[in-house]
Amino acid sequence: MITAKDVANLRDITGAGMMDCKRALEEANGNTEKAIEILREKGVAKAAKKQGRIAAEGIVGAYVGNGVGVLLEVNCESDFVSKGDIFHNLVSTVAKVVAENKPKDVDALNKCKCEGGTVAEYITNQTVKIGEKISIRRFEIYETKGKIETYLHMGGKVGVMVEATDFVSGEDVLHDVALQIAASNPSYVQASDVPASVIEKEKEIMLVQMQNDEKNKNKPKEILQKIVLGKVSKYYEENCLVDQPFVKDDSKKVKDVIGNKFKVKRFVRWTMGEGLEKRVEDFAAEVAAQTGNKN
Repeated sequence: MITAKDVANLRDITGAGMMDCKRALEEANGNTEKAIEILREKGVAKAAKKQGRIAAEGIVGAYVGNGVGVLLEVNCESDFVSKGDIFHNLVSTVAKVVAENKPKDVDALNKCKCEGGTVAEYITNQTVKIGEKISIRRFEIYETKGKIETYLHMGGKVGVMVEATDFVSGEDVLHDVALQIAASNPSYVQASDVPASVIEKEKEIMLVQMQNDEKNKNKPKEILQKIVLGKVSKYYEENCLVDQPFVKDDSKKVKDVIGNKFKVKRFVRWTMGEGLEKRVEDFAAEVAAQTGNKN
């Protein structure tokens, strides 16, 4: 005899619908473990159908522990799902697996152990439970004897991880540095990190711009080159973290705020979904397709 309590229990375990749980229990003659297996088998088929969908929403998550830091992006289909506790718990779970196993890429991560199976199986099961395609897009791992700080903006729409070495003091300052990276999006830590080829290209562009400017085009090339040098300094200020104006007090530069407290070794900053194809919603067309009404 299958009771309502049995059905509710199976639903709590699997996240499947009530009727799916009831039918699975009937097929399994009331055996919960067998019913879970049946739902997983059916769920795999449902999850497979979702793989062709576009998953361009999601969040960037982070994990720090035992000298290891992880930044991880996981995508789903809707902003609504990305804001839910289930999805956030999923990202936290996978980020910890990354930190513990240090896989070389997403394929290797999918084979790591997670929640009694593999990460790939865990994602498939969560796809069925949530009802949307879920995909792990990318991750970054930092290992250090220094300190790692992470910062997630707007619930994970922007994620930052920064490593500091020679740390003497200033955990609050390191947090502010992570916030600075999120807000100002620098490309390099300091001027010496900028490749010479990048600077030369910038100089070429700046010189052409000035030669095309009515105010400057008749000036001698030597004068234009001096102006270019000034513009290069501005480039460093805009693109190098330590040379940027501090977001909390723009009368100071970031390097002035850091002082001798620590050195920023490296950082990574991601905007969730950057470069991904977005799904175009056409609600009227979707309703028409579901109802068979094309008018």
